[in-house]
Parts: sequence; structure tokens; C-alpha cells
Amino acid sequence: MKTPPINTDLNMDCLEGMKLLPNECLDLILTDPPYSSGGLFAGDRKMDTRNKYTRTEYNGASRCQSFSGDNMDQRSFTEFMRMVLHTARTKAKSGAIVAVFVDWRNLPALTDAMQTAGWVWRGIVVWDKKNSRPQKGRFRSQCEYVVWGSNGALPLERGVNCLPGVYSITNVPSKDRLHQTEKPVELLEALLGIVPAGSVVLDPFAGSGSTCVACLNTGRHYIGIELDPHYYEIAQKRLCMAAFTPIHEKEARHEKAQEIPAPGQAPDV
Repeated sequence: MKTPPINTDLNMDCLEGMKLLPNECLDLILTDPPYSSGGLFAGDRKMDTRNKYTRTEYNGASRCQSFSGDNMDQRSFTEFMRMVLHTARTKAKSGAIVAVFVDWRNLPALTDAMQTAGWVWRGIVVWDKKNSRPQKGRFRSQCEYVVWGSNGALPLERGVNCLPGVYSITNVPSKDRLHQTEKPVELLEALLGIVPAGSVVLDPFAGSGSTCVACLNTGRHYIGIELDPHYYEIAQKRLCMAAFTPIHEKEARHEKAQEIPAPGQAPDV
């Protein structure tokens, strides 16, 4: 088995970048692809992402550059994600984990894509963002989801604790975001607990590098792939800063990612 280029961030198309990796080298694929959703009508999906995701209430994030790949219809999104997840599975070890963010609109499409790509769909993790925009007369859309699965059978003895199925972690404030759809590093660090320290983690939609930073903070190895040069440069700067995080802070983050949940959080067996 060839050694993958660990702790590397590539500026290229994810399908082309994954072809450069040796087969059966990945322990986890953790990623946040463009959702290709938003808006009430089909035409809204084709809007510039700054107009789609950064309304008046979120002006702080409107300063972030728009990103590509977010204007596919549902069939195109399903097929694209099937190709991405199929290619990723050829690079994954037997029993490796896949975990992909999505919103409610394309949740069914992503579960289909994961299964047709050959992964065993294991369930859905809920992320309660806590600070969603209120809409009078409607339920808040305050959750996003992580569809997860495995490459074949999932051994129980993997050095991994029982993890929660719901994470209530406040979203990154819009004024602090480096990417319009940036996920909290704290959330990503918690999700990395699905694999032990030393594991190799791929994020084929690395964006501003949050998953890669979380890997550095918790003792995992990362491989990031990002198409947009602007966000790739932001990720490089963040990774340089994360590399100089004091050891005691990284150890604390690693321990937190490995914590056993309270009994009330454990799922029924």
C-alpha cells in the first residue's frame, strides 16, 4: 500500500485530485460540498452565492467571495455526488467512514448518491446551529445534517467511543466567517472522533480549510482539495497558524474529541 501525501492541501478539481491518491489509503472522508439549494424556486438555485446565502441579516458574510458548483439541479447534484463518493470509495480502506454535510433540501438526493456510489449508509447526524434566522409562521430551519456511512462492514473494535447523534454547536458568526458556508472547527473536531488519532482524513471540498485545521488540532492527518484559488490561499494561511498552536491546546482538543458522551447521549443498542 502506497503512503498518501498526508497533511497536504491541493488546489485543483476534487475528481482530478483524488485520482492522485493511492487506493485504500483513507480512514475518513469528511466534507461539506456545495449544497446546490437555497431559494423557493428553481431559478433561485442559479443565483450568486452571496445573494443566495447572505441576506440582509447576514451582511457580515457577504464580504466573502462567491464559490462555484452551487447551481446544479437535483438530478445533477445527485449524479455529481455519486461520482465524487464513488471515486473517494476507491481511495478508502475497508471499513472507512464517509460523512457529508447537507441541508434538508438535498438530503434525500445525498442519501441516494451515497448508496449508489457503493457506501453502506449508516444514518444521519443532526447539527443544531442554534442561531438560525426566524421566519414568522414557520418552523425554524436551524439544523443541517451529516449523512454518514462506511465502506463495507464497520468493525466495533476501532478504538472509537460512542458518539452523539445530535450536536448543538453555534454556527460561526457571519462577521467572523472566512467562507460563506464555513462550519465551526469545534463541530468538525467532534465529528473527527469517529476515527482514532493518526487516521488519514480527506476533505475534497476543503474551502477555507476548517476540516484540515480540525485535523491538526486533534492529531489526525489531512488531505484537502479545493478548486477555488482564493479559498485555497485562505486555507494555507489558516494551516500555517494552526501548525503553531501550543501543544497543550492541541492535546486538550484531542481529548475533547475522544470524550465518551454522557449516558443520556448514548444511542439504544
